[in-house]
Amino acid sequence: MSKKEYSKDNVTVIWQSDLCIHSEKCFKGLSEVFNPKNRPWIHMEGASINQIIDQVHQCPSGALSLKGEAAATKQERQVVVTANGPLLVHGDLNVCRLDGSEEKKSKITAFCRCGGSANKPYCDGSHNHIGFEG
Repeated sequence: MSKKEYSKDNVTVIWQSDLCIHSEKCFKGLSEVFNPKNRPWIHMEGASINQIIDQVHQCPSGALSLKGEAAATKQERQVVVTANGPLLVHGDLNVCRLDGSEEKKSKITAFCRCGGSANKPYCDGSHNHIGFEG
């Protein structure tokens, strides 16, 4: 899994590319910070810390997360069915696999609904390429 960290003041944004479902919420919501055409693609000086924190909290897959004081708040669990996309589970949970192994997840976990993911049970954005409707 590819993982990169970007820091400003006492906040660090963590980017885990393998979790991304390419919803573009980060880019469309705060392109001054999140712009995939730039290298590095996250520019922490592009907005205030509060704006960055708010935008990271909108990441539907958990590919973007926070480290430090900003990450300290716990979320109530919530399940959201997205139009033509994954099932999003907000909050802390344990994922129990068929082989008996367990994985701890936090923030938002995106589960595949289209059946096309190469990373089941998690969404990998395949719904965008196969025309999934549901």
